[in-house]
Amino acid sequence: MIHPLARSELPDDTADLARTLIGKVVVRELPEGIVSGRIVETEAYVVGDAAGHGYRGMTPRNRSLFLERGHAYVYLAYGVSMMLNVSSEAEGIGTGVLIRALEPLEGIAIMRQNRGVERLRDLARGPGRLAAALRIDRSLDGLDLCRKGPLWLAKDGQKAGEIGQGIRIGITKDADRLLRFYVRGSPFVSGPRSLQK
Repeated sequence: MIHPLARSELPDDTADLARTLIGKVVVRELPEGIVSGRIVETEAYVVGDAAGHGYRGMTPRNRSLFLERGHAYVYLAYGVSMMLNVSSEAEGIGTGVLIRALEPLEGIAIMRQNRGVERLRDLARGPGRLAAALRIDRSLDGLDLCRKGPLWLAKDGQKAGEIGQGIRIGITKDADRLLRFYVRGSPFVSGPRSLQK
């Protein structure tokens, strides 16, 4: 049975939240049906993190990052791919967790159509692919992910498996911090295998 993840179940420390979200489920409600996937990889962007979007303060673009933990922060990266993040601390603190990869669960045919690919492993392996597979766009920015709606976080009682920890992918500032969490051995984790120790 799947249930919404309550805000009280979300730790108010960004790195702890990034680890806690491993094994949880992202649910996307679309007109043609439910699409969902289990979170197998996250990255934390903590207080004082030069790589974080909240580092220089609040702007119209990043204001959802400063909401109370458990809200969606959706942005367009490099003019190409949408990225789904979860705001992670108290209101007014601009920190978040990037959802990097999902193991597809429900609505796989819809995901394949959204992505234009057949291979299950490639549907939501990487944050841009994930957002495309779930048809996540800026209209979902600021949404409360702790209640059922077009996009929400859920738990289904499944254990996450062994969680690995490593450096984040594709950043240049504060790049050596061990703030990426992933399910060891999962074929759905993104990035080179050399980063999955």
